[in-house]
Amino acid sequence: MSNSTEFETFQANGCVPDVEKNHMEALREIATNRSVVMSAEQFEKLYLSPHNKVKGELRQTYGNPTPMALVGFLLCLQPLSCTLMGWRGASNFAASIIPAYFFLGGLLMFVSGLLEWVLGNSFSSIVFSSVGCFWFTFGGILCPSFGTYGFYAKDGEPMQSGLADPGFNASLGFFLVSFGLYALVLLVCSLRTNVVFVLIFLTLVPAFSCLGAAFWYMAEDIAGTTATVTTLFQAGGAVLFVTCACGWYILLAIMLAIVDFPLQLPVGDLSTVIKGRSERD
Repeated sequence: MSNSTEFETFQANGCVPDVEKNHMEALREIATNRSVVMSAEQFEKLYLSPHNKVKGELRQTYGNPTPMALVGFLLCLQPLSCTLMGWRGASNFAASIIPAYFFLGGLLMFVSGLLEWVLGNSFSSIVFSSVGCFWFTFGGILCPSFGTYGFYAKDGEPMQSGLADPGFNASLGFFLVSFGLYALVLLVCSLRTNVVFVLIFLTLVPAFSCLGAAFWYMAEDIAGTTATVTTLFQAGGAVLFVTCACGWYILLAIMLAIVDFPLQLPVGDLSTVIKGRSERD
């Protein structure tokens, strides 16, 4: 009887030689307990958040919501940046895509933020949910149904006249500058993630500063400021275009990593450069 026939007979009778049995049990144990162990660099690249330890295996059970948030962010910011620069005659803050501000920038990013929270990724959860709420707010400001600028319209004048009211423009300027300040806070915190993510916040700060300043100039309603306002809008749009370029790059890098593509794009890991306080203690 050959060795293979003998082994098949043992298998049929439920008997396996000790060597083969131990080998198969070892393989079974490896297959059962096998898990993907990510380095700190891989983790911050996929989740845009410093690596942290959480209970459970939710990150291995569920998918990665990070690219979903980036998609919503980019599909709103890209047309907005082009509109601010006035490309191909685009104007009015891309009001034609107000639904995208709600359902892509707002809903998609907010849901992604909640999913990041479930996975225990606090930083990315805060970033995505707050920026998602910004898109909800921005869409609401532009949507006539909310009546935000109509509140500033004088009696007997159409709702759109409120867009030129100094009070409306000054208030909107404060909102945009405040969001620029928030982006500065995120910039400091992102120094423990990667270079590309840092560049996103680094460009958001001057972009929102330009937009806020533009609305403040509009609120002054001084003759000769039209050219300055246009320049500030174009400058803000140009900087946001750079933000989008960084966003598209990091989205592609994450997607390539998710599908285990042979080519991987570097994002400039900073998690090992700037050590956390807990790592130093």
